[in-house]
Amino acid sequence: MSIHKHRVWDGPTRVFHWALAVAIVALIVSGNIGGNAMVWHMRAGYLVLSLLMFRVVWGFVGGHWSRFSQFRLSPAGVVRYLRGNQSTRDSDILGHSPTGSWSVVGLLAVVGAQATAGLFSDDDIATAGPLAAHAPSAIVDAAGAYHTGPGKLLIIALVALHLGAIVFYAFKRKRNLLPAMLHGDHVGASAIDAPASRDGLWVWLSGAAVWVLCAALVAWGVARFGG
Repeated sequence: MSIHKHRVWDGPTRVFHWALAVAIVALIVSGNIGGNAMVWHMRAGYLVLSLLMFRVVWGFVGGHWSRFSQFRLSPAGVVRYLRGNQSTRDSDILGHSPTGSWSVVGLLAVVGAQATAGLFSDDDIATAGPLAAHAPSAIVDAAGAYHTGPGKLLIIALVALHLGAIVFYAFKRKRNLLPAMLHGDHVGASAIDAPASRDGLWVWLSGAAVWVLCAALVAWGVARFGG
C-alpha cells in the first residue's frame, strides 16, 4: 500500500509550537520555585512574548494551514464537529479542526494576557516587570493578582486541556496529532486534493527573520522601559 504525505505544518510553525511548550513549562516551574529562579522566569516570559508576536505575524504570512484565514471559527461548525458530523472533504481533515482553531485563539489570548500582566507585576520583594514602574499602583496590584492567581490557573488548565485533547484524539478519534507537529506532514493511504504549505529554505529563513525582529522589539522594550 502506497503512503502519501501532504505538508500541513511548515517548519517555523512547528518550532513555534515546541518552543512555546518548553517556555510555558519553564515559566510554571520557575514561578513555583521563586527566588533566584525568577531571573529565568522573566527571561522565559520575554521569550513567550516574542513567540506570541511571531505567531500573530505568521498567522498572516506563514504556511497555508498556519494562517488565521484557514481557522474554522464558525460556532455552527464547532457544534457539528462536536456532534461528529464533520465534513469528509480533503481540505477539512487538514489544519486545525474547529475546536483546535478556537484552542489556538484561546491559547494566544490567555498566554498573551498572562505575559502582559507579568510586565506590570511587582512582588514588592525583588522581582518587578519592566512596566511596573511606569503604571499606577492600582494597575500594578491588579496585574500581580491576576498573574499569580487566575492567570496562572488558566495557563495550567490550558496545558491540561491540550494534553487531554491529544489523548482524546489518539484513543477516541484514532488520530495521533503529535507526529504531524514533528515532521509537518499528514500521512495517509490516499493523495489529498488540497493546498500544501510551503516549507523550503526560504520559509525557514523568513520565519527566523520574523522571530528575530519580534525578539528585538521585545528586547528594545525591556531595555527602554525597564532600565
